[in-house]
Amino acid sequence: MLEYEDGHTFCHHPDCGEWKASAGALRASVPSHKVRALSMKGTLQGIKDRRVSLETCKKFGVTVEMAPDGKIASHYYPHYHTESGELVASKKRICEQKSFSWSGDREHIGLFGQKACRGNGKYITITEGEVDALSVSEMFDNKWDVVSLVDGAQSAERDIKRSLEWLEGYEHVVLCLDNDTEGLKAVDKVKDLFSPNKVKVVSLPRKDANAMLTNGEVSKFVKAWWGAKAYRPDGLVMVSDTWDAVLAYRDTPSIPYPWSGLNDKLLGQRTKEIVVWAAETGIGKSQTMREIQDHIVQTTDERVGGIMLEESVAKTTLGFMSMAAGRPLHKEMATLSDEELRRHWETASDGNRIVLLDHNGWQNNMDTLKARIRYMRRALGCTRIVLDHLHMALSSIAGATGDWSGIDELMTEFVSMVHELDITLHLVCHTSAERSLRGSKGISKLADAVIFLERDKHAEGELADITEVIVDKNRFAGDIGLACKLKYDRETGRMTELPPGYVVDGDISDEF
Repeated sequence: MLEYEDGHTFCHHPDCGEWKASAGALRASVPSHKVRALSMKGTLQGIKDRRVSLETCKKFGVTVEMAPDGKIASHYYPHYHTESGELVASKKRICEQKSFSWSGDREHIGLFGQKACRGNGKYITITEGEVDALSVSEMFDNKWDVVSLVDGAQSAERDIKRSLEWLEGYEHVVLCLDNDTEGLKAVDKVKDLFSPNKVKVVSLPRKDANAMLTNGEVSKFVKAWWGAKAYRPDGLVMVSDTWDAVLAYRDTPSIPYPWSGLNDKLLGQRTKEIVVWAAETGIGKSQTMREIQDHIVQTTDERVGGIMLEESVAKTTLGFMSMAAGRPLHKEMATLSDEELRRHWETASDGNRIVLLDHNGWQNNMDTLKARIRYMRRALGCTRIVLDHLHMALSSIAGATGDWSGIDELMTEFVSMVHELDITLHLVCHTSAERSLRGSKGISKLADAVIFLERDKHAEGELADITEVIVDKNRFAGDIGLACKLKYDRETGRMTELPPGYVVDGDISDEF
């Protein structure tokens, strides 16, 4: 049973036809297997209130009955046997009640208007209702073939399948169904039934074709009809249709990283991308993420988000406070006064440009994680979000099974989300061996960029504080290899980029 916008309901099943008006009146039609005697009453004349001419009604064989007050009381729509061409059924529309009833045998009928069509040619238009078919024909001076569904949008798939071979005789099938929820659903159901390159879909500025005819918008309808877009399955486009996409790709906004060597490789960071940062434990991934977040805050007007699952919001905030202070404050916590600590906190929190997830006690499920990311973007305006790190997110959601079987699913979700939300997702990942991402090859395959951070944790002297930044994958620009070297300053707590050729403990890297 389908409920329409005006409140009435109608069952489109061929063995039912139950109709209920919005006011509560009930009519049950005779099931199709119990044939009622064919009743095709009325006279041939135009339908003035719908601006349909006598010529159009003659073409389709539509008759009308008049009420005592001189108004049109009902329409009769003839339906013919698909093989013999004989009139075998009639659909009656009672105008005042907006109800329908059938008479005759509708078992072997085609689409409404099918008998008036050639059965071949360049174009055939399919509408949702009979009056819309009359209207389209009227607006084209009855020159183009037009048919309508038998029982509205709900019967679209059934009706078109029955007449598919006949419809395939046309070069193009133009779907002109109602511009409402049910009409759009019907288009979606039937558009793949036809041969490739056959279907065109009209997008109407009003609800249906008759609404445009009665409002005197014939030229607008004709323009919309000729502008109907050829349907292609999702994901398939012609190269000739990709110019706008090429321009958008070229002009994708990006913001720089803090380090010129990395910008030379990646050409900055763009939204709709996932950037994976991978390293062993203890290399300094979290500090690297803070450097990137702080650089965005200091050089742009954008807001950044942080989902730092390995540390509390207090520890993360202290890291940003240290960057503002120019020294690692965690080493001074026992001696810092509340006043000085607050001064650094106020500097770090000025403008509320950084949003953190307090994951203490949060609901451990995928939907919650995705909801938090969406809220960061849509409600708080975060365009760059850091998730540190992937494996903790997965284990907190699914339990640390050791096989990380959910990584591919999670990465696929993230790919969809960065496009949906127009964000950059910086994703921290652990390595299980030298330049091998822990858990799944799907991490690298689905990422737009993969960057390894490498440092000799057992080295002595200056070398122990130097991290190599190596681009392993670069989907946008293609340039991979050593991007730069970062030196951690133990006095300031900051990572700074070393110039090319910098001498480290008397040794110059051949790569750098």
